[in-house]
Amino acid sequence: MASIVLKNVSKSFRDSHVIKNISLTMEDGKCTVLVGPSGCGKSTILRLICGLEEIDSGEIFIGDKCVNDIPSASRGIAMVFQSYALYPHMTVFENMAFALQVRKIKRDEIEKRVVNAACILNIDHLLHRKPKELSGGQRQRVAIGRAIVRNPYAFLFDEPLSNLDSALRCRMRYELAKLKVQLSTTMVYVTHDQAEAMTLADKIVVMRDGLIEQVGSPLELYSSPVNTFVAKFIGSGEMNIFPVSFVSNVGKLSVFHTEQGDQVSLRLKENMDFVAGKKYLLGIRPEDITTLSADALFFGNKLDGTLSLSENLGGEGFLYITLKDGYQLTVKSRKNVTEIVGDDVKIGFSIDSCYLFDEQGKSICGVVSTDESSKKTYIK
Repeated sequence: MASIVLKNVSKSFRDSHVIKNISLTMEDGKCTVLVGPSGCGKSTILRLICGLEEIDSGEIFIGDKCVNDIPSASRGIAMVFQSYALYPHMTVFENMAFALQVRKIKRDEIEKRVVNAACILNIDHLLHRKPKELSGGQRQRVAIGRAIVRNPYAFLFDEPLSNLDSALRCRMRYELAKLKVQLSTTMVYVTHDQAEAMTLADKIVVMRDGLIEQVGSPLELYSSPVNTFVAKFIGSGEMNIFPVSFVSNVGKLSVFHTEQGDQVSLRLKENMDFVAGKKYLLGIRPEDITTLSADALFFGNKLDGTLSLSENLGGEGFLYITLKDGYQLTVKSRKNVTEIVGDDVKIGFSIDSCYLFDEQGKSICGVVSTDESSKKTYIK
């Protein structure tokens, strides 16, 4: 095992500056997940680490060794690609053993490593089969097993589950989480999938346009995003964000108005010097909003809107509600949706469940209260 450290790393392809002076540490034995929109540089970082691309400037360390001038095959890194890239004419055993045979490893040692990896991945009964006889999930396990047998310093995963259907993704995500615990090897994992990132990561790195927006644990990024980009990117069900204007401070509460004139109150961790009439951005996660009946007694913020679309997912649902000023909010319901499109809907959310950002999208310090005793809302 070994840590991976990037120091002021940059990479360009012709006129496109893909990686912009990035510094990042991926700790020994931990799983670092890179997330971000397509083209942000996630996969390029993997290719730079394993030596498939040369960096323009900066340094890459694997353990205590700078690997800038070390060829890919000698870096001790195993990479699992989005495509399985299995040899169709070889059996599962032969696919997993091939890299070891090239390195002239003894036959007994090869067999020991392959069988051990196959047992870890529950594919030991498939060693005699060829790829065409395997399901997509089984092929992906073979690709992972081919990496495991090399006993690398670190594993690099480039969206390994993206070619699988929904059910297989869930199953393989569970298997990868178990594998992470079993191997305790440094992992760098690229994905677009929120569930994969939150499930597998010890640390998440959110990227945009070749730069790092924020680094932290899954819960840190979920609860304390540094800007609206991270806030909307982390979380299953994008954070609702809409403009508000500051009115006044009333005791420990700060009062704002939406564009339609409704009042919204926030409880802040710190006293903030707001300017009356200045615009801000208010954020609320879909799971922190509830629909209210006409006679509900609710101590918190309340808004009126119209249901424009609903989704029933079995046991939960999503409501898409359009406010009077035209902004659309997403509400995550823990029950089946019974409202009808076109209905007037009243929603509520706690004064402690909001996030506040400036007009440029930067988080304002001390927005959300973490005092659980203060999070009291009442629904009759």
